[in-house]
Amino acid sequence: MTPPLETSRLFLQPLELADAEQVQRLFPHWQIVRYLASRVPWPYPPDGARQFFRDVALPAVERGDEWIWTLRLKTDPDRIIGSIGLKRSDKKNRGFWLGLFLARAGADDRGGRRRHRLLISEKAGMRVIEIEERDFVSGRLPAEIWEITAEEWNARRR
Repeated sequence: MTPPLETSRLFLQPLELADAEQVQRLFPHWQIVRYLASRVPWPYPPDGARQFFRDVALPAVERGDEWIWTLRLKTDPDRIIGSIGLKRSDKKNRGFWLGLFLARAGADDRGGRRRHRLLISEKAGMRVIEIEERDFVSGRLPAEIWEITAEEWNARRR
């Protein structure tokens, strides 16, 4: 079971099939998907979000292999602004995307997206331990592998 979470500015709600309609309108933009894993179809199909939720994401959550949340601002809790997920995996164990309206000027290029990941990862106390080539929607590119141990994470939370 994926628990609801919150930060000072966000509600993280467990993914539901009912979220697919909002995500379908928000997600299928080249600026969002081009640096996601190559398993994301492009062009994105008209029912891509519903199909992915029903056939891939929600079954993985039910098995306990993944935890996926929609991101919502506390000032507008009914509006999805992105998603974040965690997986049981040694290397490909987290991912997130944000809607275009949240991107800062210049954030839709490779450097801008990298700055967003760096900010989130470094703020969480993570560090790069490896760089490898991976297949993304836009092609084969370098990917950073970040790490934080359970002990480090727990120490930061105290």
